[in-house]
Amino acid sequence: MDYSAEKLNEEKVFKDPVHRYIHVQDQVIWDLVGTKEFQRLRRIKQLGTTFLTFHGAEHSRFNHSLGVYEIVRRIVDTVFVGRPEWNQEDRLLSLCAALLHDLGHGPYSHSFEKVFELDHEYFTKAIILGKTEVNQVLSRISPDFPKKVAEVIDKTYENKLVVSLISSQIDADRMDYLQRDAYYTGVSYGHFDMERILRVMRPREDQVVFKHSGMHAVEDYIMSRYQMYWQVYFHPVTRSAEVILTKILHRAKHLHEQGHAFKHMPLHFYSFFKEDVKLEDYLKLDEGIVLYYFQMWQEEDDEVLRDLCSRFINRNLFKYVEFDPAKEYKKLARLSQLFEEAGIDPEYYLVVDSSSDLPYDFYRPGEEEERLPIHLLMKSGELRELSRESDIVDSISGKRRTDHKLYYPADLIGKNEEIRKLLE
Repeated sequence: MDYSAEKLNEEKVFKDPVHRYIHVQDQVIWDLVGTKEFQRLRRIKQLGTTFLTFHGAEHSRFNHSLGVYEIVRRIVDTVFVGRPEWNQEDRLLSLCAALLHDLGHGPYSHSFEKVFELDHEYFTKAIILGKTEVNQVLSRISPDFPKKVAEVIDKTYENKLVVSLISSQIDADRMDYLQRDAYYTGVSYGHFDMERILRVMRPREDQVVFKHSGMHAVEDYIMSRYQMYWQVYFHPVTRSAEVILTKILHRAKHLHEQGHAFKHMPLHFYSFFKEDVKLEDYLKLDEGIVLYYFQMWQEEDDEVLRDLCSRFINRNLFKYVEFDPAKEYKKLARLSQLFEEAGIDPEYYLVVDSSSDLPYDFYRPGEEEERLPIHLLMKSGELRELSRESDIVDSISGKRRTDHKLYYPADLIGKNEEIRKLLE
């Protein structure tokens, strides 16, 4: 039998707190889940340092990836079936891309990427196209199938409808992580009526559109996303942990470049320090390994590295105050001077961190980043951009919100009155 059409003797299911059950009938999908590169995602948290703020946020990229697959499976096996705009030959490609879309995420992904100037999407494609178990499975379908999956994830695949299923302003990726992250953090913001959204979803030549009758469910989704970003993803305590994590990695890299004799040699980090990261090195590094080094580095001779690692491991995080970089730059300069005089290195202990989000937008010619709009399908058959019909979405459309915080270690400042006064 053709491998792409091969089914399991009996359907397999994963019990899932968000979707109840995740169904697998295709042998290809079952084989992909069993690869060591996909199993690695069990050791990568979905929300990085958020577990230090919301103690339930211990879920992984593994169960999120399964969730995205399940949403796409429901779309292509029920919602799109029999519709002339949908090519059923793209079914397996859509399922594989959904399952593998986060394959290249590293430990504490976004913080790690910033320090070492990495791109998880680059590594996702490298895993799919490289000498890996994932590539072996995909290549059994056809020699060019791994390339097609990589193109979908890279948003360069010729069928934009397939791309939009996992990469658009309302896609399976976002629909899963909003609900999943809300569940594990215990907040109510990320919940929306996904069942209704799926019922009003329709395929078009280059993207998914939504029947006008389902507009309020889409509005609810947009507002859920807005609330989750500001109440969970940009939570200042989580950002404090990210600041410390980032500074640990910067310090370790700096010490390596200075020839520091580590008590516990950072063997797994060498290729990252040298900015010559091979795929095999990348795949060996997960959050368990990173935490091991942080645990060990609490015994290092370097005072800064030792202190930062102790803070992260024991959740002794930095405090924060609101900060306006445009107006308070002189205050920052004075604080840096006072920190140095007090023997506190401002490079590692006085940090401005900014969060920014654009909850919904539509493409405007000449802008750097193209954001395909969400379209509503009117009874007449006409397509109308969402914010033209929804007053709620129009009120936040194109409005970028930015927040700045200044982070510092309150315990190291002691009774320094001038520093305390500036930080009030």
